[in-house]
Amino acid sequence: MAEPAQGSEPIRVPDHDLDDLVSTVAKLVTESRKQGETLARLADDVPPSGDEGIRTEHGDNEGPVAASAAAEPGGSQEAPASIFILALDGPSYVEELAALTTWVHDLLLPVYGREITTGRPWCQQWQEHPEAVARLHALWLAWQQLTDVEAGLTGPSTWHRDHLDPTLLQLRTPEGPFGACTTSPARPNHRLLASPEPAGA
Repeated sequence: MAEPAQGSEPIRVPDHDLDDLVSTVAKLVTESRKQGETLARLADDVPPSGDEGIRTEHGDNEGPVAASAAAEPGGSQEAPASIFILALDGPSYVEELAALTTWVHDLLLPVYGREITTGRPWCQQWQEHPEAVARLHALWLAWQQLTDVEAGLTGPSTWHRDHLDPTLLQLRTPEGPFGACTTSPARPNHRLLASPEPAGA
C-alpha cells in the first residue's frame, strides 16, 4: 500500500466504494474455495502412503501446497511438517510471504488498518519483523478457514473476536514489535527491536 503524502489526511474508504470492497472479499472467498477443491482433488489422486497429508486452503494462487504427500522412500521431497510460515524455508517461505503480503495490503490494511498514531504504530516494512509475519500469517490462516461457507454464518464474527482483535492489539501496541517504528505517517521509521539473548550465549 502506498505511503500517504506528507501532511495528508489518513485514507478513508468512501461509502460508495464499499461495494467494490465487498466484491473483492467475495472474489477472495471464491478463490479460496476453488483452491480447497483443487487441493482435495490433488490429495485424492495421490497414492496412499503411511502418513496422511495435511489439507489446507490458501486465498492466493501463490501459497505453497501443504497437502503434498509424504515423500517415497529415497525421494528428495518431504511433506511440510506444518503450514505455519515459520516452519517454511527457502522458496516455500518466499512464496507464502508474497501471498500473505497480497492479503495484508489488499484486504487487511484497507479495511482494518486505521490511522497510525503514537498509540497505534505500524511499519511499512512489517515483512522484516518475524513476530509480525508470524501473527499476520496465523490471522490469514484463520481468515481462510472462518470465512469459508463451511464455517457457518458466525464464522466471520468468530474471526473478528478471536483472531483479528487480539492480533491487532498485540501488533499495534506501543510495546509491540512496531514500538520503534512509524508513529506518525509524516515520519516513517523502521527499526527491529533486540530480542533477549539465550542463556549461556
